[in-house]
Amino acid sequence: MAGGSAQANSTLEERKLPMKFSWIACQPNCRGWVSAVGIITADSPREFDEFARGRQLNGATIVLDSSGGSVNDAIALGRRFRGLGVLTTVGTSVVNQAAQSGRASVLPDAYCESMCVFLLLSGKTRYVPPAAHVRVHQIWMGDRADDAKAASYTAQDLMIVERDIGRLAKYTFDMGGAGDLLALSLSVPPWEDLHELSTAELRLTNLITTEAVADVLPRQDNTKDNAIPVAEAKPKNNDRFVSSAMEGEASQAARATKTAEAVVPTGGSAAPAPVQPAQ
Repeated sequence: MAGGSAQANSTLEERKLPMKFSWIACQPNCRGWVSAVGIITADSPREFDEFARGRQLNGATIVLDSSGGSVNDAIALGRRFRGLGVLTTVGTSVVNQAAQSGRASVLPDAYCESMCVFLLLSGKTRYVPPAAHVRVHQIWMGDRADDAKAASYTAQDLMIVERDIGRLAKYTFDMGGAGDLLALSLSVPPWEDLHELSTAELRLTNLITTEAVADVLPRQDNTKDNAIPVAEAKPKNNDRFVSSAMEGEASQAARATKTAEAVVPTGGSAAPAPVQPAQ
């Protein structure tokens, strides 16, 4: 899948940019899905509204690949997702242009970090592939997350952070999440590594509601030939990783809170097989 590999590499770069929404079509043999890649910014809710205009996205699947971003804008975007009754999962969407009709698939070795985790929670049905990386972190002042210990803070700053924690808590419970998700996230300061949720923690926090990929990327018929192959992936064997903070976005207000965003790790390990909707 040379074409698919090139597109996957391109998507890794897109994770560092503001979130982009794309419709991945795979008709006539499967239902399409929405690819949401990049950092959540103040523009993301509006841009999603523009993307959704004229499209029938009720009950659609949204495939997430994001390092997080603005707290309040992620909450606003997540509420839009829930209003549409979407399904959510983590993955990298690729289209193999060399294949007939541009065969589309979802690579499971993808990242949903910080506020992306709360977008994942907005799905009415939520699936996380075994090879995906779901990582959490505290929220912090956007202009001081890079060197949080050395920065100074006012009473007004603390009020803003506590206000946004309250908003995040209400959102979490509105979406059906567990208090354990907040406890895990808020226990990791920005000067420590992000915490990668284990399979047990994904269940404990109620981030996953199904362990069947077919529940979020369903086939259109029940024939054996059209079954969705589940990607083989090594089980997670650690809960931590070494990360560095990305540059904050110039357009984001100085007093906005956000979760730390991690640079995409590089390595030589082979990519897991893609999850492909029925063709």
